[in-house]
Amino acid sequence: MKTRYRLPPVGNRIIKSAVGVLLCWCVYLLRGRSGIPFYSMLAVLWCIQPHINKTLSMALQRTIGTLIGAVFGLVTIVLEIFVFDIYDQPLGFLIVALMIIPVIYTTIIIRHTNASYFSCVVFLSITVNHIMDENPYIFVLNRVLDTFIGIAIGMLVNSARLPRRRIKDVLFTAELDDMLSPISEQITAFSRIEINRMLSEGLKFTLVTMRTPASLMGILSDVNLNLPVVVMNGAALYDFRENSYVKAYIISGESCEKVREMVHAEGMNVFTNALCDESLVIYYDRLENEAERAIFASLKKSPYRNYLNRSPHPEDRVIYLMIVDRTEKISRLYEKLRQSETGKLLKMITYPSQDYHGFSYIKIYNRNAGKQHMTEMLCREYGIEKRQAVEASGSRSINGIARRLKSSFEPLVISKKKTERS
Repeated sequence: MKTRYRLPPVGNRIIKSAVGVLLCWCVYLLRGRSGIPFYSMLAVLWCIQPHINKTLSMALQRTIGTLIGAVFGLVTIVLEIFVFDIYDQPLGFLIVALMIIPVIYTTIIIRHTNASYFSCVVFLSITVNHIMDENPYIFVLNRVLDTFIGIAIGMLVNSARLPRRRIKDVLFTAELDDMLSPISEQITAFSRIEINRMLSEGLKFTLVTMRTPASLMGILSDVNLNLPVVVMNGAALYDFRENSYVKAYIISGESCEKVREMVHAEGMNVFTNALCDESLVIYYDRLENEAERAIFASLKKSPYRNYLNRSPHPEDRVIYLMIVDRTEKISRLYEKLRQSETGKLLKMITYPSQDYHGFSYIKIYNRNAGKQHMTEMLCREYGIEKRQAVEASGSRSINGIARRLKSSFEPLVISKKKTERS
């Protein structure tokens, strides 16, 4: 089934950039068409960033770069025109080139090397493009003033927001996938920026998934989750900040061994997922079918997974067992496990594979494992009394969740007032 491509939304940063450029034109007109609005617009576009703290950093970088470039540009004008009268001569070209050295070196001395590029841009715009203006000093003054105007407009526009209230006393949870919907997309830049912004502003949010932490590493590497994630169908809580398991429900060694014996008696293999310190180790005995071989071939390359071709140690903390085989074999095995005394002490689920036609899975956990139960435990641990599930219409992808999460965490105050009036 082909996935329909969706155009990314026009984000706030794009809209704010257009507004900032328009305001630069307005200021230019209010100044009686004085100055060069082009430089104000460049500063605006540079300063409009996803986060306010990033805007302040960029504004400082642009300010320092402009001042350094303007000072050395003035010095070069004096040397080329009034001292040596060598403009547009080889010696003049040499002076401009040599002055690049103190321009860059100054940014190193004051420990603002990020401003080096802008210092050079301002310096060269003065000494190459405008040195022969009727009054180059006026250009230098306008160059600095226009940049400061752009910085001010950029900071003003970027900090402007519609009035919203933020719900900080609720744990928002999102089920990233279900048994029939594999993760089909990576997180987009828009979703990453929005989720990180909300997390920095007090959002309490976590994900609930049947997958292992290793399956989420690539997707969530740039998301600053501040709460542990409910993984492996509620069998464990994993903290991505500390790269550690906060809580895990373990299958007893006796139950694990009895299940493995029943699986082997049916001529089938079992993947045993166990914790060794803070690492998840996956034991396997043999690869009997194409689904097992394909899964092993694709996942063994991951640096977050450790496959071992042997039986687990008795002291290993087993979190869950996974069997994948032909659907008819899985059905027979599931019934035998379910009716056994050991099976009655465990939690078992079975479902068809979307990736391998004609195959199904069995996954076996501690009987206390459960997404809702683990989420409730997370709430108690962090003193959160209320929780709310967030789902994206038509999709359980993290990008769909990000859009719905925004409206749930920070609804417009205006819309709230309208509701109250009605």
